[in-house]
This record gives sequence, C-alpha cells and structure tokens, in this order.
Amino acid sequence: MIRVLLAEDQGMMRSALALLLGLEDDIEVVAQVGNGTDALAEALRTRPDVAVLDIELPGRSGLDVAADLREELPACKVLIVTTFGRPGYLRRAMEAGVSGFLVKDGPIEDLVSALRRILAGERVVDPALATTALSVGPNPLTARERDVLTAAADGSTVADIAGRLHLSESTVRNYLSAAIGKTNARNRIEAVGTARHNGWL
Repeated sequence: MIRVLLAEDQGMMRSALALLLGLEDDIEVVAQVGNGTDALAEALRTRPDVAVLDIELPGRSGLDVAADLREELPACKVLIVTTFGRPGYLRRAMEAGVSGFLVKDGPIEDLVSALRRILAGERVVDPALATTALSVGPNPLTARERDVLTAAADGSTVADIAGRLHLSESTVRNYLSAAIGKTNARNRIEAVGTARHNGWL
C-alpha cells in the first residue's frame, strides 16, 4: 500500500485528488493539508511514503516543505504537482531532492503512475518541462538579488525595501541593478516578471 500525504491549498482540488487516488487498490491517502505550515507536522505524524505537494502553498512553499522533509523524514519521497510549470521551479525542486515533478493539467493516470514509479525508485519529471528547463538554464540571480526583487514586486520604494531587508539604499539599488541586468530587463517591473515567469523567485 502506498501511503500518501496531499498538500494542496484549493479544497475542491484536494478533495478530488484524495477521492480519485482512493479508488486505486494500492494507494491510501493518510493525510490532507491546505498549507505548507502544517505539511511537515502531518508528515511526521502519519509517516507517508510519498508527499504530493503543490508549490504555491500558504505559509511555506512546497519547495520549502520538500527541503524540510529531506532533513526530517528522508524516507518520504516528494512529488511536486503544480499549475506553474516553470523551469526555475523544476531546478529548485531537484535541488531540494524531490523524486517527481508534474504539472496539474495532466490526467490522473499520470499521477497514479508517478506515485508507483517514485516508490520503485524512479525519478519522474514532466518531459516538456524538462526540455524547457534545459533551454532556459540555471537561475542567474543570487539569493540576495532574489530577496530584493521579491520585495520590489509590490511596487515598494528603494527606501521601503532597504528598511524591510535591513540594507542600505545604495545596496538595494546595486542588487536591483544587477537583477535587471541578469534578466535582460529594462526596469525592475520587467525583471520581476521575467524572474517569476522562469520560476527564479
């Protein structure tokens, strides 16, 4: 029996997945959570074989939870299932030690097959996304550049960002300038858009 934890913030989607997976003879959904904060605690409590995680979860992202599980519950495999098939997300997921990465627009049969293959020791990645990830290349932004660009995404001023991140205004300007250059953007709004599109933030 494959014991599965589901972490998905949309209640209807989570319930539908649990129902469909429960129809399989060899799969049992042992826990369901709607945010990333509860995912690790539930995994430690229920000890699933596989955690199926969305990326964009409230509290902690699925990528953060994947990294937590690798440290706290290494026997638990992780399968990312997301709407956002972004190349940077795939790279970050692989770095976090996930065993699989699928986009949500595939059939349920793909998910069921992925669960079985992952438990058999395979790594399962959406083939179209893998091709795109290779063509886009690695994330060019440093951790600090990502922090500053993320803080700039809501239109905050340089002074606001500096205060929030405990940096000087000149340092914030330098990081923004570097991020704009690395994303081949004309301004920080374009830089944020490009970085988000590629899953670098």
